[in-house]
Amino acid sequence: MTTPAPALNLTSPAPGHSPRARDCIAWAADLPLGEASALYTTLKPFVAVVKVGLSLFVEHGPDALEVFRAQGARLFLDLKLHDIPNTVELAAARAAALGVSYLTVHASGGAAMLRAAVQGAAAGAARVGLPPPVVLAVTALTSLDDAAVCALGFGPSASAMASQLAMVAASSGVGGLVSSPRELPALRGQYPALFLCTPGIRPVGSASADQARTETPEAAIRAGADLLVVGRPLHEAADGVQAAMSLHDAVAQALSERPAP
Repeated sequence: MTTPAPALNLTSPAPGHSPRARDCIAWAADLPLGEASALYTTLKPFVAVVKVGLSLFVEHGPDALEVFRAQGARLFLDLKLHDIPNTVELAAARAAALGVSYLTVHASGGAAMLRAAVQGAAAGAARVGLPPPVVLAVTALTSLDDAAVCALGFGPSASAMASQLAMVAASSGVGGLVSSPRELPALRGQYPALFLCTPGIRPVGSASADQARTETPEAAIRAGADLLVVGRPLHEAADGVQAAMSLHDAVAQALSERPAP
C-alpha cells in the first residue's frame, strides 16, 4: 500500500487575500472530474478546501481525491457514512488512510456508529502515519424543511432535529457538526469547542435551488461557522473567479468582525 502524502498548500493566496478566509471555504466539486480539476485551478487562490462527494467518488474512487491533492487542496470526503457500526468503522479507516482532512457521517446512525467512525478514522490514519480527519456528523440536511422533518418523524422542526442529533454526536466524540446556517448560533453556543461546517451558503442574488435552509456567507461566519461549503454559486456563476473572489472577500470581512480563534 502506498502511503499518500499529506495535502500541501502549494498555492498561496494572492497579495491582499486572507489565508484565514481561504481556509474557511470548501468548494463542492459536483462536476465531471476533468471540468472540476480545470475550474479549481482558477478558484484555488480563494478556496483552500475541495469537497469530493458521492458522485465523483462513486465514479472515480480515490483518484478523484488525488486530482485535487496534486493542486495543493485540503480534501473533504463527503460520503455521509450511515450503516452498522462495524461497516462504518471499516469505511472510516479506509477513508482516513487516503489523507483527507474532513470526513462526514450521518448523526442519525446513532452513538455506537459515531464512536465507531471516530475510532476507525483514528486507526486508519495512524496506520499510514497521517493525522486523523475531523469526523463531521451531519445533523439535518439543508434540503429538509420543517414539513419534511415532521413527515419523517424526526420532530417538529429541522432545528429541533439538528439539536437532538448534535447532542448525540457531541457525546460520541466527533470532531464537528454539519448543519444549516440557521442552526449555527444555537450550536456554537452549546458546543464552543466543536468544528462547525455549514452548507446551504448562498451569496446575495444566488438561487436557493433545492436548499431549504440557506444563508449568506457573511451571516454564517458571524454565527460561528468554521467552514462554508459552496458549490453551485461558484461553478454555475458566469464568472467563477469573480464569484470566488467576492465570496472570499465577504468571508474575510465577516472574520474580521469576530475574534480570531
